Amino acid sequence: MIQGVPITATAPITDANPTVAEMEARVARFRSLRPTDDYVDSAIPGYERLTYRVLGVPPDAPLAAEDFHLSFVRCEAGKAAPLHNHLTQEVFIALTGRWEVFWGPEGERRIVLEPWDTISIPPGVSRGFRNIAAEASYLIGMASGRDPGNINWPAPVRAAALAAGVTLP
Repeated sequence: MIQGVPITATAPITDANPTVAEMEARVARFRSLRPTDDYVDSAIPGYERLTYRVLGVPPDAPLAAEDFHLSFVRCEAGKAAPLHNHLTQEVFIALTGRWEVFWGPEGERRIVLEPWDTISIPPGVSRGFRNIAAEASYLIGMASGRDPGNINWPAPVRAAALAAGVTLP
């Protein structure tokens, strides 16, 4: 059993042996990734960041994956992703630096992540993160579900966006 769910199938041992070229087609080289421009909230002052989509739905992500999405996020010191909400679970893994993950209706609760620390945010909980290191840092963001892009923002974030001339969907 895994988390109370009975295991009903076992992966068969096969003779599958993809070529190096076939496996290379399944590699997303960081040096080839380009930041996505579809996180409109990153145009709000204080929330500037670069997001490199890796796994998800092509062509936006170079590698296809069903029901989960993975991105690398780079923030300069003090920059953040604003409080937002998904209908999906979201996982953050600090790669470098120190990150403050905040959550709750007003972002009032906080935890600090250091390299390799991981947090899982349940669906429906408002969340955000901030680079609290003195230098630019990276984290991994993973979201479950077929469409984790259905993001919503609380009124104060929407007001900040409006003041900066940014239209949030």
